[in-house]
Amino acid sequence: MDKILQMLELQQQLNDATNGLGWENGTTKNGKIIDWKRCTYLECAELIESYPWKHWKNIDAKPDYANIKIEAVDIWHFIMSQGLEDYKKGNLGSIDTLANNITSLANFSEFSGELKEHFKDYYEQIEVVEVLMKTLFCGESTEKLMAAFIDVAIQSGLNLDALYKLYVGKNILNQFRQDHGYKDGSYVKIWNGEEDNVMMQGILDEEENISPEGLYQALETAYPKG
Repeated sequence: MDKILQMLELQQQLNDATNGLGWENGTTKNGKIIDWKRCTYLECAELIESYPWKHWKNIDAKPDYANIKIEAVDIWHFIMSQGLEDYKKGNLGSIDTLANNITSLANFSEFSGELKEHFKDYYEQIEVVEVLMKTLFCGESTEKLMAAFIDVAIQSGLNLDALYKLYVGKNILNQFRQDHGYKDGSYVKIWNGEEDNVMMQGILDEEENISPEGLYQALETAYPKG
């Protein structure tokens, strides 16, 4: 299975369903402007907030690597969306072409291998996230943006298999949110004291081989009623 291609196809489907066909032109079906770069750098900021970088606060705290992984997956949604938009608007090729170009990147072989422990201190890890943010705004190619994300994913404790598992989980959670009032504000994000992201991750941990359909049903069962 080409996991990069499958994730790109799932993201295309999610964007088509959420934003309407033609979202690559920069607006939703409701006329809202889409800015994937802003989405990405704000998620990067949330990832950085998972590190205890503040010299005046919680000085003995440790990085929240569980949340860092979730934030990296959120960034991946927007990085893929930016790539899909770039390729469509620039006539750079199909989704298959984009997937092939990602898997040909120099750092992809490390990313697709076994999970490794990385020994950078968290200030250096933050700098890697900031390289991704700089790449967003320096007119670099889609491929360089993808490569910068892969560096962030690796240091966040994700390889391709781990990213795929969490991405599919978050993709289904996003579908669930849309089906349960996310846009009109009626969706409940805290379930029995836990954020829905945490609940989703717990389901994946308990049932490693759960199908996307099974995950959706498990979320339906766990969702607060009334």
